[in-house]
Amino acid sequence: MKISLNWIKKYVKPQISDDELIRLSGARLVEVEGVIDEAKKYDNIYVVKVESAEKIPDTHLTLCQINDGSEELVQVVCGAPNVREGMYAVWIKPGAIVPASVHEDTPFVIGKRKMLNKYDSNGMLAGADELDFGDDHSGIVEIDPGIAKPGDLLKDIFELDDKILEIENKSLTHRPDTFGIIGFAREVAGILGVSFDYEYQDTTLVPGKDLKIEIKDKNIAARYTAVVLEKHGEIKKKYLSWMDTILSKSGMKPISPIVDVTNYLMLLTGQPLHAFDYDKFIKVGKTDNPEIVVRLAKKGEKIILLDDTEIILNENDIVICSGEIPVALAGAMGGKSTMIDENTRSIIIESATFSLYNMRKTQMSHGIFTEAITRFTKGQPPYQCLKVAEAASEMLSDGFRVAAVADTQKSPEALTRVYVSAEEINNLLGTDYDEKTIARTLENVGFGIKIKNGIFDVIVPLWRTDIHIKEDVIEEVGRLLGYDNIKPVLPLHDTAEKDKLFSIKKEVRDILSSFGANEVLTYSFVSGKLIEKAGQDTKKSYRIINSISPELQYIRQSIVPSLLDKAYINQKIPVDKFAIFEINKVYNKAWRLNAEGVPVEKMRLGFVLAERKNTGTAFYVAKKFVDEFLKRLNIVATFEAKGQETEVSEPFETKRSADIIVDGECIGVVGEFKNSVRRNFKLGDFLAGFELEFDKILEKAKPTSSIDVRPVIEKRDLTVETEKTYGEIITNIEDILKKHNLEAEISPLAIYQPENIKHVSVHLEFKQKINDDLMQELEKIA
Repeated sequence: MKISLNWIKKYVKPQISDDELIRLSGARLVEVEGVIDEAKKYDNIYVVKVESAEKIPDTHLTLCQINDGSEELVQVVCGAPNVREGMYAVWIKPGAIVPASVHEDTPFVIGKRKMLNKYDSNGMLAGADELDFGDDHSGIVEIDPGIAKPGDLLKDIFELDDKILEIENKSLTHRPDTFGIIGFAREVAGILGVSFDYEYQDTTLVPGKDLKIEIKDKNIAARYTAVVLEKHGEIKKKYLSWMDTILSKSGMKPISPIVDVTNYLMLLTGQPLHAFDYDKFIKVGKTDNPEIVVRLAKKGEKIILLDDTEIILNENDIVICSGEIPVALAGAMGGKSTMIDENTRSIIIESATFSLYNMRKTQMSHGIFTEAITRFTKGQPPYQCLKVAEAASEMLSDGFRVAAVADTQKSPEALTRVYVSAEEINNLLGTDYDEKTIARTLENVGFGIKIKNGIFDVIVPLWRTDIHIKEDVIEEVGRLLGYDNIKPVLPLHDTAEKDKLFSIKKEVRDILSSFGANEVLTYSFVSGKLIEKAGQDTKKSYRIINSISPELQYIRQSIVPSLLDKAYINQKIPVDKFAIFEINKVYNKAWRLNAEGVPVEKMRLGFVLAERKNTGTAFYVAKKFVDEFLKRLNIVATFEAKGQETEVSEPFETKRSADIIVDGECIGVVGEFKNSVRRNFKLGDFLAGFELEFDKILEKAKPTSSIDVRPVIEKRDLTVETEKTYGEIITNIEDILKKHNLEAEISPLAIYQPENIKHVSVHLEFKQKINDDLMQELEKIA
């Protein structure tokens, strides 16, 4: 959404700089993504009077003498068909940049030219498209002589020296009132601590019986208002208007007098309008008088929209019908069959509210992102439907008069009241605001306030559909007065016991990060294909009935498959060597439901390492990671041949993996992955990982921040001939070292088995001095 700062200033007069106003708006109201400074966009562009206009023979060109307010006339050659003597036009002076090209990589600078090798042309007379006021290239723009004189700067006449705020729509999801300039300006007034005086006049339109409206389901449209306007004169769009410029600055295009009025009022109030051709409407419905029906679409119905796109409707779409025939996709776009044109004699102005949930589904189903549907997806309140329709009739009164009015709302909406005390407000915010400050702050943005016995009776304005409870009101006070103005003070209470889960998680992250691994965060929702690629059974996973994507249909059983998916992306980049891990929750149907009737969830730690150019054995690298990691947590683990197959162990190769045993209990699995899994994920040969039950780590860990920083003093390699397994050899080495009160970092070098006898080689790093007797003792462990 684009917001003109000059337009805001028509409703509130800030006594601070533009930069400070933008900063405060970003801090207390909305996310400002960017600011477009148009201060220089219209430099050296003037209003001029065409004093003479002579056709150049055998061309479409006209030789013009223009008055720019100086003593001498300026000669310009113009190719526009509408240029004529006496008109007021817009002149882009030589050396000026054409406004429509200002933000291009190479802006177009106007110069002096010799046309037809004969006529000097100084600058140009500009059309609407060149001035960045729409796409109209049919001629040059004409200026009303009543508002300007020759030599006036165009930007002074139309307030073009402006700043345009680019607003992130999502930051206003629950604030539909701020999608109109009036609502936005009201919030700015509240932030600045000044009153906002804009008030709607009571409507003079009285609904009659000549216009029939039927809403088939009140859940899809809270209110529908229609006003029939009958043509009694001409609305001629002759001159460039302030409305043209403000529509353009707001990201829209001037189209025609009727459409421009509906778009302008939408930008002003936040309430979208639509205009139907009255005669076409009743012709489609084959009735003498309009019969407006609002209903859900039937599956397979089709409609051709204003942009000539034919869409197939679904049961979530709301349609506006003439009788039974759809003529508009409600809230999104009108239909071609009732489009207004130059022959339109009467119109129907629609002002309505539609279900934001249906609007969001329509938006995503058909890819329609108009300004209107953007506002409807925020939940436009119904309070101003008739008032905005009446405003449209007044703006079009030169050419149309009201012939009929209909409104489905029969009685005013009930006002919401919230009761809260100053004490409650200050206690929650940590402030000491007095009653007067609180009352004035809320009144500035339209809240009604009555105070009795220290209790605020807060009357919520109809446009604030987000205020329901006292905490909402308290948040409003804090936001408007500025959270940054609240002095941070630590609460006074007894020191709480440190949360063990939080501490262990931090310890795990720190340890694995210190080993060179990177933490990732992936979706708990995965595709069925991902589960199957990891060798797991989708029947063990919970399926999401209303998943937001075909790729997110199941809840995962384990962490490792998601990490393998990310490993593929990293190897594809390519990253030659990496390790990634994740701590997150997993679910399995076999665990059934808990006492609250929801699926049992378990916390897991998953880890995957990969290297593109390593031809060694990945199992031992992964084992070293998990072994050292557990040691840092003071957990002593042993590794045994993989036992019973589980959802965790399914991706791992049985002969190249091991169960991780702590206190006689299996807490996870470490190893290399099955060739089928590796091929499914398109990963290299050097690939391994582990997955642990985090709850078991939490139970058994004794975290310590102490790290042995002693340097390595001695390094030795040891090779033994043995029939034992590698794990048994390591256990024997550790037992001997423990007997001598020694410690060593043990890492595998090679396992070679030409016949029956295995040759196992390991590398040992000591932080203490050792003697040869120890190595001789170690050589006997075979």
